[in-house]
Amino acid sequence: MQINLTGLGKRYNYEWIFRNLTYTFKSGTSYAILGHNGSGKSTLLTIIAGHNLSSEGELSYAVNGKTIPPEAAYRHLSLTAPYLELIEEFTLLEMLDFHTRFKPLRQNLSTEALIDRMGLLKSKHKYVKDFSSGMKQRLKLGLAIYSDTFLLLLDEPTTNLDQEGVAWYQEHVAENKAGRLIIVGSNIQHEYGFCDEQLRISDYHVVR
Repeated sequence: MQINLTGLGKRYNYEWIFRNLTYTFKSGTSYAILGHNGSGKSTLLTIIAGHNLSSEGELSYAVNGKTIPPEAAYRHLSLTAPYLELIEEFTLLEMLDFHTRFKPLRQNLSTEALIDRMGLLKSKHKYVKDFSSGMKQRLKLGLAIYSDTFLLLLDEPTTNLDQEGVAWYQEHVAENKAGRLIIVGSNIQHEYGFCDEQLRISDYHVVR
């Protein structure tokens, strides 16, 4: 997958979050979007994911050299972020069965195998609402990392994870990065240490 940003900008009311952003993201490469809290990292990720619209500029997607319309990009991407909610009325098994109707798992992985990889076998019949914050984050990451998508978007991926959870994240991202486009929004080195390229969103802030 390839994503081209051309003169991209986003503003809320009269305040520009970033502007004049021209950049190309290519498959097989991992990118870190860096910046302090409130700098626009999450905003850019939501625009790339199609959850938000830019205020100016152009955004285009291509898969295997073929341009795809922006409204179809969601089929090719998976996203995890602190603001995304899980369906807490489902058990873990029900959550995965629901998710895989829309996004199949990589490597023909079964839901049972994914639960095992997430270290949640003892909780497969437990309601998501009864999960700890760390378990919920591991579930979000597992769904995103193991969905069969070309593009993986990770916004502050180790939120609510302890040291063991951070190690789990690093291990499973490393195992699933080959041939994929990964973009991480972060200001914490252990979240993006594996990335090949860095984009500092502050370089595109408007100077008053």
